[in-house]
Amino acid sequence: MVTYEELRENVRKFVSLTSLTPEEFDYVLPAFEQAYQRAFPIAKTKTGQKRERKAGGGRKGALASIEQKLLFALVYQKSYPVQSIMGELFGIGQSQANEWIHTLLPILKQALDDLGYEPERDPKKFRKSEQSQKDAVDSIIDGTERRRQRPKEAKKQAIHYSGKKKTHSDKNVVIATVKKKRVSFLSQTYPGKTHDKKVAETENIAYPKHITLHKDTGFQGYEPKVRKTLQPKKSRGRKI
Repeated sequence: MVTYEELRENVRKFVSLTSLTPEEFDYVLPAFEQAYQRAFPIAKTKTGQKRERKAGGGRKGALASIEQKLLFALVYQKSYPVQSIMGELFGIGQSQANEWIHTLLPILKQALDDLGYEPERDPKKFRKSEQSQKDAVDSIIDGTERRRQRPKEAKKQAIHYSGKKKTHSDKNVVIATVKKKRVSFLSQTYPGKTHDKKVAETENIAYPKHITLHKDTGFQGYEPKVRKTLQPKKSRGRKI
């Protein structure tokens, strides 16, 4: 069973499972706790009923502490495992894992939004949201893929099969800042076979005109209205 107390002692493993260092985890935790308390006030039960006994009484669940709840949400968000595996990792049943996933992910989203780290999802609003961000001057656009279950329909199998990853996947395009590595934009989700450039063009992202946008060869020919775009060139098999 994965526990916050034990995992914190192994920084490399902590980062591998959550994508955050213990220090970054501590930074997110207060906002996550506040968002959780707003959604589930301590004076009421999880179903919204008035408590008949003091909070914390009774048998302790596997996700009793706020640290364990945040850890659960981050591990799921990082690796996106099936719910039965999440249950095994945290010592709960599959149905409980399903319930906690749907409970905690909106809380995590709200916490990141409160901290100003929730990426913009609306391409038309991206220009306005990044216009005043100093670290947006140097930004990177890239496509990301994550594995998904193999679709049952042959047609869906074909469009979700990624030749690059050699598996069935879903794809998003992200924009992140070079200096702070802040993810500033996250596109809608597309089948893994969709080309990076096509996703970006379909999204029709409105950029702040003052930024320099770094891109790789997956975005060859993609020239949005920004100050400058930069793409590495190859010379004798090496990028320069």
